[in-house]
Amino acid sequence: MRLEWLEDILAINQTGSFNSAAGRRNLTQSAFSRRIRQIEDYVGVQLFDRSRKPVQLRQMTQAQVSQIEQVAGLLRQLVVDLRRGDRVASNRIVIASQHSLTTSLAPQIIQGIQDRGEEVYVRLRSANLDECFALLLSRTADLAIVYSLEDSDPFAGDYLEAIDLWSDQLVPVLRSDLAREVMAGTVAELPFVAYPNEVFFGTIMTERILPALAGRAVAQPKAETALTIAALELAAAGVGTAWIPLTLARLALAQGRISDLSPVLPSCLLSIRAVRLKGTRSPAEEVIWNHIFEIRRAGAVGS
Repeated sequence: MRLEWLEDILAINQTGSFNSAAGRRNLTQSAFSRRIRQIEDYVGVQLFDRSRKPVQLRQMTQAQVSQIEQVAGLLRQLVVDLRRGDRVASNRIVIASQHSLTTSLAPQIIQGIQDRGEEVYVRLRSANLDECFALLLSRTADLAIVYSLEDSDPFAGDYLEAIDLWSDQLVPVLRSDLAREVMAGTVAELPFVAYPNEVFFGTIMTERILPALAGRAVAQPKAETALTIAALELAAAGVGTAWIPLTLARLALAQGRISDLSPVLPSCLLSIRAVRLKGTRSPAEEVIWNHIFEIRRAGAVGS
């Protein structure tokens, strides 16, 4: 049963005549009458009482009007959904983002695209650095937003292009009342929140932060997590000092929940980069990439 046939039946029921229904359906009366016969031939029964003026639906047809209306509505919605699905498929982009950037930067990029009225459907995949790189190389993701050390580039290669967005800093933070003791230099042992060795920030802790702590305090790991947002909350709860990207810690610092210990403890400069493979790309990817480039040029992110 076609949607247009259901709408023809409903038009006759609503107008009470073939002539008026034909006008509503933008057909000549003869063409409309032929289509009604086609509908009845398909169903195998007469649906209308032509012996009465104005024409009326037969009793058994009238009894099905509410179901016809419901089915017609579902079919109309199906058409809308299918058309929308086609637009989504052609305007879909996958962004792989390191966990902490998923929280701090990615929402700004997506919101900026929506504010411009661009019809782009974004799937955001949160992952660690190696996973972001793997998603990009396998073309499971169209671009990646990641951290790198300012003196080291894990995304080097002629097959890649990148935009350096802005600098960040991995800073030590702790609940403000406990932070005062650390700032005073009276703490011999420093409880801290560790990252697993295999994740990006775990490597930084092992290779840069902990060696720089030698001679200042004895570092004692009290908890471990791969998620910077969890490390932030652990620091705010007083479990231990956590090294957090400054962009992610900024709100909690402004609220006074934590204090920045970088004046007395080591920190590490970071660079935030958007990376993609070179080659042919979709219009949706170009929209996102151009928007990221504009963000870099305006220096608007992370403010």
